[in-house]
Amino acid sequence: MRGGPRARRHHRGRWHVLARVERFTEPALLLLLREQPTHGYDLLERLPELTGESRVEMGNVYRLLRALEEEGLVGSEWSDGKRTYAVTDRGRQLLDQWVEALRTSQERTQRFIDRYEEGR
Repeated sequence: MRGGPRARRHHRGRWHVLARVERFTEPALLLLLREQPTHGYDLLERLPELTGESRVEMGNVYRLLRALEEEGLVGSEWSDGKRTYAVTDRGRQLLDQWVEALRTSQERTQRFIDRYEEGR
């Protein structure tokens, strides 16, 4: 079956499996900040334990923190030459929604894997 130019796009575009599965940076940041307000570098050091990524780009973390702050999901203040971030009530609510979505996804994923394994 030939798919033409669009088929190639699907492989790398929105259908790229890893890009869809491994987008936990945003909820991971919210969870880490719920556990303890902290600065960006500390988040950068602690993120891999939650995301499973071996390396997280510093620029990406700070871009996400700015975006989360613009949306009112985190707040920040300067202290001792560092910006300290903390999750807001709105951020906690979004984190609750992420957890519910992940629970549902986990159940669906397990059903999918079970069915896949049956057919092997």
